Amino acid sequence: MRSSAARSNLLVPEIREVMDIRQASDYLGISPDTLYKYASEGFVPAFKLGNRWRFKRSRLDEWMDRQSEQQAAEVNPEQKKPVRPAM
Repeated sequence: MRSSAARSNLLVPEIREVMDIRQASDYLGISPDTLYKYASEGFVPAFKLGNRWRFKRSRLDEWMDRQSEQQAAEVNPEQKKPVRPAM
């Protein structure tokens, strides 16, 4: 009989430090096509190994942290949505 930990490992794919475009897109929750575009434009941290894009999980985590901090700094909680004038 297998332990529950062994069973849960079968259901959750291993997240490697270096991921291909499919693994990284699953990790980020975006389509591979979108990630390919972002990598080609230099928007996400990536490198090519041969002719294939590769992504380090730790670099993606750092990038996501910077993106979320930057967006949080841009949001002003006191700023209200503009109200459209009544017609």
